[in-house]
Amino acid sequence: MQATTSSPGEVLLALYDGLFRFLRGAELCFQNKQLVKGRELLSKSHAIISELLLALDHGKSPELCFQLESIYDYCMGTIVQANIKTDAQLISDVLRVLTPLREAWIQAVPEALRQSSTMRNAG
Repeated sequence: MQATTSSPGEVLLALYDGLFRFLRGAELCFQNKQLVKGRELLSKSHAIISELLLALDHGKSPELCFQLESIYDYCMGTIVQANIKTDAQLISDVLRVLTPLREAWIQAVPEALRQSSTMRNAG
């Protein structure tokens, strides 16, 4: 059995993958009138965004953190409204807002890992 450790970037990508899986699942559940399961998936989505919000390090990049905080706050509020109204369109709105962020992380994280690896090997 081999233990592996994930970089913070890899953990971030895993969180985004789970978030999108839960949001898409909730959207589908609401469209199919499976409200209990949809609400459960929205609760998980809300928890992930809450963790992303708590993990922001304002000391390292205050402007970026402020922007991400605004996006995450909007998404959490919209998820709450989607849950109350059982509205799949509100979930689509959250997905639309988060998709560019996810795509940016998908590109940035492997690049950061490559640069980090190159710096370690050079040193």
